[in-house]
Amino acid sequence: MTIAQPAVPVDLAQPGPVSLILRYLRRNKSLAIGLAILFVLIAFTLIGMLLVDPKGAYPLAAATKKPPSLKYPFGTDFFGRNLLVAMVVGMWQTALIGLIAGGLGTLIGVVLGFVSAYFGGWIDTIIKGVCQILTPIPVLLIQVVVAGSLDKRDVTILTMALIVVMLAWMGPTLVVRSQVLTMKERQFVSVAKLSGVSDLGIIFKEILPNLLPFIAAAFVGQVFAAVFASFYLAVLGLGPLREPLLGNIIWSAQGQGAFFNGWWWWPIAPSIAMILILGSLALINMGLDELANPRVRRTE
Repeated sequence: MTIAQPAVPVDLAQPGPVSLILRYLRRNKSLAIGLAILFVLIAFTLIGMLLVDPKGAYPLAAATKKPPSLKYPFGTDFFGRNLLVAMVVGMWQTALIGLIAGGLGTLIGVVLGFVSAYFGGWIDTIIKGVCQILTPIPVLLIQVVVAGSLDKRDVTILTMALIVVMLAWMGPTLVVRSQVLTMKERQFVSVAKLSGVSDLGIIFKEILPNLLPFIAAAFVGQVFAAVFASFYLAVLGLGPLREPLLGNIIWSAQGQGAFFNGWWWWPIAPSIAMILILGSLALINMGLDELANPRVRRTE
């Protein structure tokens, strides 16, 4: 005789959004590592801005050429800048350039991509033609020429962001255009048109929400390119020289022969910071590409 066992209650509750995000981050290692590094850098900058005096990032604010110590954890440079304070302010300024240039480049690219692909005709011909003409042009060379032609006294953080964004919109334009061309032919868009939904309604309610992962990946890619561009322009001495941008710190260390004179600590911190910033953005971009591209997306 078989005795029936009491039924064991089964928890059918669906996992919450936080649990789903954590599960996805465990699978998407590049995105998780990139976000972790980025959060550490953001915390370093935010906490630093609350604890340090920004005046220490500028010349004659501290004793010169002091190695790392309790008083100056990152040391000081030839010009009397506290390198810890300069790192905090410089990372904030570098991030600001990246966000401004990346945001403007992505916004322009999204608008042009939607207009070109959705409305087509001569508008699409012009936008696509301009992108095809400008794409082969070496962007780095154009940025160097434009930055080098400006008076150094006129170069500011905003000026650098505008120089970087000059040709940064082409990539997002082509990516968004290609996605909208395929999206507008799908059945749900045809149903919306037959239902009398306006063109703007279809764009903002039907197509745009489906392209948010692509736009997010494009934005991160543009921020990466903008941070890299601002870095190499500053290393070449084409940035706002008085500001403690990470590239400016390295440029001034190179100009004063820091390693040759034994001031090894001077260029070390900004170099490591730039590696961490660019590395985190690259990892996040890889992770978002997996999220946006169904061909490489992994299931749990």
